[in-house]
Amino acid sequence: MKSILKIIAVLSLVFTLGCEKDNEFTQEPFVVAFKSQSIDYSTIQDNYNMRLVFSEPAKSAGKVYIRVSEDNASQGIDYTTIPQQTDRIIELPFNNNDTEVSFIFENLIYPFDREDKMITFKIEKVDYSFATAIQGYSTAVISFGRTLGAVLEPEIGGPNQAYNVYVDLSTERMTKIKRDSWDLGFYSGNLNRVTINGSIYMAAKKLETTDMNAVTQASVQSMLSEVAVGTFDAANANYVDDPSGDIQMTAISEISSDNSQNFVYLVNLGFQPGTETPPTGSVAVSGTPRGFKKMRILLEGDNYVLQYADLNETTFKTVKINRTPSHNFTHFSFTTNNIVEVEPAKDKWDLNFTVFTDIIDGSGSYGYSDFVINNLKAGVKVYKVSTGFKSYEAFSEGDIQNNLFVQNQGVIGVDWRNVFDKVVHADRYYILKDIEGNYFKIRMLQMLNNNGERGFPKFEYQLIK
Repeated sequence: MKSILKIIAVLSLVFTLGCEKDNEFTQEPFVVAFKSQSIDYSTIQDNYNMRLVFSEPAKSAGKVYIRVSEDNASQGIDYTTIPQQTDRIIELPFNNNDTEVSFIFENLIYPFDREDKMITFKIEKVDYSFATAIQGYSTAVISFGRTLGAVLEPEIGGPNQAYNVYVDLSTERMTKIKRDSWDLGFYSGNLNRVTINGSIYMAAKKLETTDMNAVTQASVQSMLSEVAVGTFDAANANYVDDPSGDIQMTAISEISSDNSQNFVYLVNLGFQPGTETPPTGSVAVSGTPRGFKKMRILLEGDNYVLQYADLNETTFKTVKINRTPSHNFTHFSFTTNNIVEVEPAKDKWDLNFTVFTDIIDGSGSYGYSDFVINNLKAGVKVYKVSTGFKSYEAFSEGDIQNNLFVQNQGVIGVDWRNVFDKVVHADRYYILKDIEGNYFKIRMLQMLNNNGERGFPKFEYQLIK
């Protein structure tokens, strides 16, 4: 009996100590933060949804209190909020399992009477039963100034990645276009260059003729499999634009002012974006092949002249292409037989989330998904930083090394993710300098959605100076 009592006593002691140890565990705080740190006032013609996100679903009901302060703006005259503020405080209740709260900022004066207005919203308190913390973006500003930073999720289209998304960090503005909405980009700068759409795996080969009618399906049949992306033939690197973004290294040679030197090209139009649903975690970016064209590009004064046709056509279409000085390129589509709008103005974007044609040494051109390029042609540059040098949070103005910026649009590229493990590299981030001299630090956060599907990138960035 004594031995049994002794065992019970020991078990009781172990249980008691175990409970005491469990009680010592620190509960992770419930963090509330603004989704965006700053919003460009000029983009809000009507209203803007100010979102605050939670670090985890709420375990009980609660309330977030937001304090409002104004500079050269007045509630009820310049703007209002829904719900309305009382004594400069907005109360935002939330329920069990909610993952965010929000309020509406309504702009009451557009166009604006002055551009020095600013409204600041600051998380003052979180009324919640469990441990809370005000971390991350605790303040959001609506002003005409530069953005301070944000967390953005470019909508590239899931596993088919059917869209290119251009991002302007200064304004948080994202522009989405279909990947196959254009074929050729006619350079607006001081060189006579034409780019092809690498996001749909186009390729182009110069033929030894200036006669469009001399080119037929039969005459180029042996080249059709050669002029393509992903053949693992080192020679096919000659048929795509250099992935660095150097405008002088395009698949199409410099267009000569002597039109007798402008030859016909065989053009592989690549693929339509895919439509199939791939296995979870995979991509299906290539759909139906788009076929081939023959084309010749001439100069007429300072502008381009495009001649093109199907391979067996004996007559060809002719289109005059003017330069667009406000943009890197004037884009043209063989599908619409017309000029199309693609990129924002060259000073209105910094990054492009896209499918991309890269080159593997010794294996030629190869297609990548989840690619990120910077607007090198307008002067936007990037370099990579290792967290071994300094953490993302700690990196500041004094850590910037201008000598590390490189003439390459693919510094971020696919360097940010591990495609085999399907994870984002946590040991690196990137520094970007835009054409206005603003410096941003950029950190990639995800490549999959909650269902494990590809094509759902998320990143955050902050203005350094």
